[in-house]
Amino acid sequence: MKWNKIAPLVLVSFTVFMAGCGNDTGKSAQPTDGGKKLTDVKVVLDWTPNTNHTGLYVAKDQGFFEQEGLNVQIIAPGEGGADTMIASGAAEFGVSYQESITQGRIQGVPLVSIAAVIQHNTSGFASPVARNIKTPKDFENKSYGGWGAPAESAMIDSLMQAEKADPSKVKMLNIGDADYFTAVKRDIDFAWIYYAWTGVDAELRGEPLNMIYLNKYSDKLDYYTPVLATNEKMISSKPDIVKAFVAAASKGYQFAISKPEDAANILIKAVPDLDTKLVVASQKWLSPRYQDDAARWGEQKKSVWENYATWMLDHKLLEKKLDVDTAFTNSFLPESKK
Repeated sequence: MKWNKIAPLVLVSFTVFMAGCGNDTGKSAQPTDGGKKLTDVKVVLDWTPNTNHTGLYVAKDQGFFEQEGLNVQIIAPGEGGADTMIASGAAEFGVSYQESITQGRIQGVPLVSIAAVIQHNTSGFASPVARNIKTPKDFENKSYGGWGAPAESAMIDSLMQAEKADPSKVKMLNIGDADYFTAVKRDIDFAWIYYAWTGVDAELRGEPLNMIYLNKYSDKLDYYTPVLATNEKMISSKPDIVKAFVAAASKGYQFAISKPEDAANILIKAVPDLDTKLVVASQKWLSPRYQDDAARWGEQKKSVWENYATWMLDHKLLEKKLDVDTAFTNSFLPESKK
């Protein structure tokens, strides 16, 4: 599975190795200039480094974490995945998704979202322009390439039924690790992507695509993806650490909002294997969307959590109703500036 696909809607297992993320592995807490010892903290990424994560790399590079008393190590997800590491405490913080936290909490997984990385859902179904897929009705008699999660077919069914189209006419294929560009040249017509990365990449490649954004078809699908998350134990036993982490991350993302090119260069410096042109272009596209129309970066609305949980329940992706108030919190975000 590549990052061009939307995140899994269940807690999946995978192993991934990342350049530039683990170069401080094993470091003990270091004293600040004032002699105060820093608290060691791990933050686990959901996937390979990309512009969803820029604020974290900026916060580390610019010393924002140190200013908050933290020595932060950015790490790759282990075989159990990022959510498993966050929930178990193997990493104090990490990058997750509203959809996986929703499903996890129904299953008793103690994950809590503490900040929305991006204010609105930038994912959707992409296809080469030549396939002429402009609306969900055009999915009929086309091939979809995904990873086999129940939510994929539920999402396609939902969009198509709203347009009185027939979901049974879509050929569902599991394309495994093949990326969008490889798959559409081989055996599929459309796939689920984040525009900030794959869409921007398509622009740079000169391979135009049609994009059907989920949130254009239903308010219930304008959910937070991705988010920063921790576990219930951290919130109850170390709220000061959680507050410090969110404060520094907020500064990092604010930097990325106001200085996208500088932020992109910080990510490239930390992860030199990334495509420089793609990172810079993606950052320019994504930076204004981190906060968007919210009063402050990271803000989450209860209605957004309720809407998507209702959609999942309606489509039999949840066994019971979500206790929304336990799934997310805004209490650790810095106060918005007047």
